[in-house]
Amino acid sequence: MPELYIDGQRISVAAGTSVAAALALAGDGCSRSALNGTRRAPLCGMGVCQECRVSIDGQRRLACQTPCRDGMRVETRR
Repeated sequence: MPELYIDGQRISVAAGTSVAAALALAGDGCSRSALNGTRRAPLCGMGVCQECRVSIDGQRRLACQTPCRDGMRVETRR
């Protein structure tokens, strides 16, 4: 079971879980905020909409296309 950190919150997920699914398990499921402050969440689940952009270990990634791994640090744009 990978254990990762989402905005500093430690969470354990099943092997093979995407970061987008981990976001949903960890709280509101949102990955970023729009310019007007509205919280945004993954939409398409296949990387087309780009709504799931997050920072993973300091690199911009798509949460729906990234499997969780142990020790991963995910930061959303709040």
